[in-house]
Amino acid sequence: MDKLNKEVSEFLDGLNHPLRDEIENLRHIIINAINGLTENIKWNGPNYCYEDNDRITMKIQPPKQIQLIFHRGAKKQEQPKERIIQTDSNLLSWKENDRAIVTFKNMSEIKNGKADLTSIVNEWILKAK
Repeated sequence: MDKLNKEVSEFLDGLNHPLRDEIENLRHIIINAINGLTENIKWNGPNYCYEDNDRITMKIQPPKQIQLIFHRGAKKQEQPKERIIQTDSNLLSWKENDRAIVTFKNMSEIKNGKADLTSIVNEWILKAK
């Protein structure tokens, strides 16, 4: 069963994005990383929710790279004392204890980071509240 949102696919079809294959690969990795994720469009890119709470947003503009923004929703919340997740992965660039970014520039980076990314998505979804 395809868990990808048809409206997101149609939105992306209209963009003619040069990194479309990379975007599609990331969509599949994220949506299949953990049960219960839903996909929609937010801030002009694919967005992933868990229990109706925004958790991961894909920034696809400018079209030179793709960034995954890991967050706890649009509203500013009190900062946790420690980072939301503990990981040895060098994929995450921390902006605050509850917000981090992963950047990919090509398919090779995505394929090399797939295992770490899947683990990060799982842990983020379970711990970001």
